[in-house]
Amino acid sequence: MLPTGSKDTQLRENNSQKVHPQPMEEAKNQNPDAFEALISKLFNNVSSLKSAYIQLQAAHTPYDPEKIQAADKLVISELKTLSELKHFYREHNPKPVCVSPRDSRLAAEIQEQQSLLKTYEVMVKKFQSEIQNKDSEIHQLQKQIEEANQKKVKLEKNLKLRGLSTKESENENGFFPVDLTPDLFTAAVESAFKAIHDFSKPLINMMKAAGWDLDAAANSIEPNVVYAKRAHKKYAFESHICQKMFSGFQQESFSINLDNLTTITKESFFNQYLAMREMDPIDMLGQNPDSVFGKFCRAKYLLVVHPKMEASFFGNLDQRNFVTGGGHPRTPFYQAFLKLAKSIWLLHRLAYSFDPSVKIFQVKRGSEFSEVYMESIVKNMVMSESEEKPKVGLMVMPGFWIGGSVIQSRVYLSGMRVAE
Repeated sequence: MLPTGSKDTQLRENNSQKVHPQPMEEAKNQNPDAFEALISKLFNNVSSLKSAYIQLQAAHTPYDPEKIQAADKLVISELKTLSELKHFYREHNPKPVCVSPRDSRLAAEIQEQQSLLKTYEVMVKKFQSEIQNKDSEIHQLQKQIEEANQKKVKLEKNLKLRGLSTKESENENGFFPVDLTPDLFTAAVESAFKAIHDFSKPLINMMKAAGWDLDAAANSIEPNVVYAKRAHKKYAFESHICQKMFSGFQQESFSINLDNLTTITKESFFNQYLAMREMDPIDMLGQNPDSVFGKFCRAKYLLVVHPKMEASFFGNLDQRNFVTGGGHPRTPFYQAFLKLAKSIWLLHRLAYSFDPSVKIFQVKRGSEFSEVYMESIVKNMVMSESEEKPKVGLMVMPGFWIGGSVIQSRVYLSGMRVAE
């Protein structure tokens, strides 16, 4: 038992000491289940925050804007959850009165807001970087659109020059609308003429490779033609191709024998033209080798390419026998011929689309040259010293009457000389 003086002294010492209670320990003692739930949520939140941060890092390698944005949102969400847990704890477990408690809480609030502010600043910088990248992509796309529009304008000009429509919608038959005009037919004539010229090149080259006498071959096609230059004998082969390919053009059937011959309307002819003009001929024949076009190709190939010529080219007649049997070989030579056949076939379909139909006319050898109906295929030709009018040596392309207009036949004039 202490003396009375000693007990008073101890009480004064205890009253003079500062008390610092442990709030977490009090909370745990007051409601241990709630405290454990809070701690569990806190650990889960920290784990989720780490996972979100790892996802954010992974989204940068490789760089994926969508994944970055999703990960950013997830990090912010977890930070907000952490902040809410903190506020929840403070509301239910306020700190005991101590030195400057208000200042301590405000300092913690400020620190938390500053931390969030830094997070938002990082996000803003990332978004600004993404915006700059998007602006750069938009600029590149605008440049590409501008280049595409320039190409479109050029294509439209070319189409107008060829008499083709530039409308972008399809008609009820599923074809892009094309105006049936004389200009469209003129463009088709030019395409056919070019196709004849293009096919003559490999034909002549293969004849050279096979050892043919080209002078004798040209003379056998049309004898006694006086050429201004030896190189002009190529027109004899173009004339041969032309004569064979346009044989029967004046007939609607194009001289193709059909089992069930029915009358074809003008509209049907034009629809056939529209359907075929963008298609690859070998693909068409692969789908239907015995179509009318297939029979046309078969008949014209056997006319244009002589058996002796083919045997000298390939050493046998296998390709010819294959065509005769109803096939369409995928050899380069036959495919080159199909391009020619398609251009002539399309011209025929187009000619009978008009009302009245386009009429073909051909010029015989020895006819006097007419500037109305004929055009010299060689432009710098002049008359010889004789006073006779120029005579046709070869017809390289027939002429056409369309409405009241004339598309001139293209001819090679015999006995002329090239201007110096």
